[in-house]
Amino acid sequence: MTDDTRDETRKFAVEEVDAAPAPPRARVDDAPADDAPEVYETPTQKFARKRDYLEGFLAQEPEGEDPTGPGGMIYEGVISALKEIYDPEIPVNIYELGLIYGVDVSPEHSVAITMTLTTPHCPVAESMPGEIEMRVAAVPGVRDCEVNLVWDPPWDMAKMSDEAKLELGML
Repeated sequence: MTDDTRDETRKFAVEEVDAAPAPPRARVDDAPADDAPEVYETPTQKFARKRDYLEGFLAQEPEGEDPTGPGGMIYEGVISALKEIYDPEIPVNIYELGLIYGVDVSPEHSVAITMTLTTPHCPVAESMPGEIEMRVAAVPGVRDCEVNLVWDPPWDMAKMSDEAKLELGML
């Protein structure tokens, strides 16, 4: 092939330009008219709330934070108060020690605590429930407190948290 035949078989042309023209800008005149087919939506139609999409969402009642459940202000305040009470024989708070079996906060903000002691012959068996009632009743928002002392299931070391076991050198 010679140079002449190569020039004849070229299928593209090279054009040199100094600058490309800017693309046309959108104008309000280019927007579809109101009588245009429904394929095009006006901005008002496009951004209007779609009732079929939001109908179920709007019908729901707003969910507020439950102050009486886990994560709520009163419940967490009660747990914090329990973590400030220490067993006199063991340098760990009664919550981490696993002595608290349940904390129930009623919608009226009454607190019922179910707990046990390490042994039935614990020297603080008489004074500990009273101290717990007093400390929990002092939590803001708590109306009153009742402590239920139970012996079944009996407490054992498996009920202790990892923090308590670490504190006592058991890990």
